[in-house]
Amino acid sequence: MPDLTMLALFAAATLALLLVPGPAVLYIVTRSVAQGRGAGLVSVLGIHLGSLVHVAAAALGISALLAASATAFAVVKYLGAAYLVWLGVRKLMTRPDPDGVAEPSAATRSRIFWEGFVVNVLNPKTAIFFLAFLPQFTDPAAGPIAPQIVLLGLIWTVLGMASDGVYALLSSAMAGRLRRSARARRRLDVTSGLVYLGLGAVAAFTGESAAAKA
Repeated sequence: MPDLTMLALFAAATLALLLVPGPAVLYIVTRSVAQGRGAGLVSVLGIHLGSLVHVAAAALGISALLAASATAFAVVKYLGAAYLVWLGVRKLMTRPDPDGVAEPSAATRSRIFWEGFVVNVLNPKTAIFFLAFLPQFTDPAAGPIAPQIVLLGLIWTVLGMASDGVYALLSSAMAGRLRRSARARRRLDVTSGLVYLGLGAVAAFTGESAAAKA
């Protein structure tokens, strides 16, 4: 296993990366603003169940397949992009209650959880990130690499849940006034829809040059 110094360095690097908002954070924030703290925290759990899938994939070498195979990379890439685009279109088609009811229509917690899972697990950029990042903190002299990657991935996931949980709490705390206005809710839906569409576009073109070289 990596020594304590290496683990501390890994934790510091992970926190620095997690503070930069990415697709997962944007999903968590939009859910938190739209449906409150509980929905945001459930989305955090879904996102990081997806993180565990990527950790397992990195340990088993599946991420290496994605990096090496243009076909495999493209399949996962476009599945993820299509799902994000579908979420965006659905948001843009949402219409606010004309009576201005205070609470917006809400997705079930299980739906939020599994949407978060799919958003993260079908993001090939995350798979490639784990493949590139985790091995940098392993030491072949300390034992088999796969268990080390699993340990580092679990640390990354725990820190990610903590940082994303803060995003969920802060964004839900600042969203109360927005949720009480039908017009503001519609603007939120449009903004969220555009965010999802943008994420879908980014996912579709992420790593295109890498896939072309494979």
